[in-house]
Amino acid sequence: MSPPDGNGAAPVPPPAKSVYRTVSKDLPRALRPILALDDFEPAARRKLPRPLFGYIAGAAETNASLKDNRGVFADWAFRPRYLIDVSRRSIATALFGTTYTAPFGIAPMGISAMMAYRGDLVLARAARDAGIPMIMSGSSLIPLEEIAREAPGSWFQAYLPGEDDRIIGLVDRVAAAGFGTLLLTVDTTTLGNRENNVRSGFSTPLKPGLRLAWDGAIRPRWLLDTMLPTLMRHGMPHFENSYATRGAPIIARHVERDFGARDHLNWSHLALIRRRWKGKLVVKGVLHGEDARRAAEEGADGVIVSNHGGRQLDGAISAFRALPEVRAAAGSMAVMMDGGIRRGSDVLKALAMGADFVFVGRPFLYAAAVGGEAGVHHAISILSSEVNRNLAFLGCQSPAEVGMHHLMRVGGVPA
Repeated sequence: MSPPDGNGAAPVPPPAKSVYRTVSKDLPRALRPILALDDFEPAARRKLPRPLFGYIAGAAETNASLKDNRGVFADWAFRPRYLIDVSRRSIATALFGTTYTAPFGIAPMGISAMMAYRGDLVLARAARDAGIPMIMSGSSLIPLEEIAREAPGSWFQAYLPGEDDRIIGLVDRVAAAGFGTLLLTVDTTTLGNRENNVRSGFSTPLKPGLRLAWDGAIRPRWLLDTMLPTLMRHGMPHFENSYATRGAPIIARHVERDFGARDHLNWSHLALIRRRWKGKLVVKGVLHGEDARRAAEEGADGVIVSNHGGRQLDGAISAFRALPEVRAAAGSMAVMMDGGIRRGSDVLKALAMGADFVFVGRPFLYAAAVGGEAGVHHAISILSSEVNRNLAFLGCQSPAEVGMHHLMRVGGVPA
């Protein structure tokens, strides 16, 4: 507060901080044009070989679910509140006994180390430094023990078969590494029909050939920043965390065996995991209230409402559409969601619809590809700033205050 003027007039308040965004000169030059999460995608397209970019960007069949994940947010508009003192607001959010600096985290994404050098570590370190959770993918190319050492607060997501000995082996390995939260992804009954992978030249196993060599050669920044350092320092990447032991190299013919159908996985296996796993247990891939209710009965601590980024069943409803039903059935479990979130407004709409927390995938992986750890930090900062700003417009002091009374349906078909 400024002092009184010479005439004894009331103190003059200092000017409000500018609401206009300025680009920090401390940012690497490649990140300065990035003002929103969507800006990372075209930048990543320019850097990554076509098959790798296609693997991230695409989904299944017609991409209907992928498109709906984004489009559904436009069906709802905010009802802001004003003349409320929100000067002490905070976007910090408590989940599973931990207070995170924001109501969002980084979703699990496979083969991240092909997109950025040591990509899983890049994502985990950035999340650790920012005070948000990062979920490590079971189809990652870096041993889970390395992530646990670098970022002890990370979560681990498992793809498990319906075989008790393999389940127990991996669960015990994750516990021994020190992870406190385990996710069981349940929407991989079989592999989605990812025609986009075929069209872009991506395959599992990765098949060396002239086309792949050419795709890498015309992206020299990726070749020099990511692929060559990986091969020189760590050798051919392997799927490291499929089971209790190391998996196959990404070019091995038999690698598909690690990622085949899991059509015999059932609720008895979740009960087995619950008996074996002493930490927090989350079921990922829930879109139906009955599955949420059953997960609660089996002792899960939370569910992540998700359609796998539109990469499994094309035409499956978006997580945002499923939230009210899942929230109603979940009881005291934590309800989280992922899918389609690109803006702080999307985060707050998801919270209003019933989510306790959200996870964001593709934009953070694009950020890692474009700018490494600095890129992910920048992405986290952008989204945090948007959540903070929009929270003020809603007249709320914290994300916990956001509810359905802040939303109005403006499009689409009522659920």
